Amino acid sequence: MVIRIVQVGLGGWGQNWAAHIVSQSQEVEAVAWVDVHAETLKRAQERLNLPAERCFSSLKCALETVEADAVLVTASLPGHVPSALEALKAGKHVLMEKPFAPTVLEAQEIVETAVQQGRILMISQNYRYFPAARVVEELVRKQVLGPVNDVNIDFRRYDNVAPKETHKHYTIWEPLLVDMSIHHFDLMRMVLGQEPQQIVCKTWNPSWSNYTEHPTGAATITFDGGAVVNYRGSWVSTAPQTNWAGEWRMECEKGEIVWTSRGELPERVMLRPLRKRARSVKLPDYPLVDRAGSLHAFVQAVLSGEEPECSGRKNLKTLALMLASVEAASTGLPVSIAAE
Repeated sequence: MVIRIVQVGLGGWGQNWAAHIVSQSQEVEAVAWVDVHAETLKRAQERLNLPAERCFSSLKCALETVEADAVLVTASLPGHVPSALEALKAGKHVLMEKPFAPTVLEAQEIVETAVQQGRILMISQNYRYFPAARVVEELVRKQVLGPVNDVNIDFRRYDNVAPKETHKHYTIWEPLLVDMSIHHFDLMRMVLGQEPQQIVCKTWNPSWSNYTEHPTGAATITFDGGAVVNYRGSWVSTAPQTNWAGEWRMECEKGEIVWTSRGELPERVMLRPLRKRARSVKLPDYPLVDRAGSLHAFVQAVLSGEEPECSGRKNLKTLALMLASVEAASTGLPVSIAAE
């Protein structure tokens, strides 16, 4: 069975989804495209060669015109909540980009609506769908090197060369913590198999930065299983660039796990047992990775009716950690993450 999808949001990232993910999948068929901005919709229609009669300025019009099973929300953050609620109330399954809401309260409303409507709500936490992350999650779960104590993560990029006046990334809300770190926060939860309890966070804006809000930060996060994560990230780092998933060094009772994934550098996992030589861990072949992996997981959830691992309900904790990081950075105080 092919899942019929209406895609909402056709900006740069939405167009990338349409061209490189949705159109390449054998499991879904895009039956309509939506964007509230007429010029954006027109550009997408021209660039992607979309049929005009299937392009709409509102999700309501699209759902009234075409037969669809699900809605893919790739709009910017302000469009997430209204699009998801409208889709769910129309009886459609929903796959959303992250962060899926600007507040936990709004996210909970979407989750509750999905439950009431008996529909799948999934968040595309695409960094989970890579071999290295899966292998490390298994190594930690099986305690191959014993329990994890200390985790150090570095993310470095130099996204600081575009014209300051025209590059939209320079003016978005919390470009590090909201736009990027949410990927790393979700990986922390998955790989450790633990939930965050408290975060201390500091962000800043270097003198050479083109960003309006802080593109650089550091945080210390305490997890309920005893692990402590030291995290550093930057969009304007002049140090060597890391992969998108960052560089991870995980100190365990009996040694260290070093790994990285998703990027220009080779994906790898290294085990360094205490007082022994480091060795590379063979990574399995995954036919579908990244967003293709999350789209496939969504389709499987829709077909089976089973809650996916990145369901909206399960992703609430990732969102809560992201929002807590923003609060901690703005107040300068430690912030606790609620147990429920």
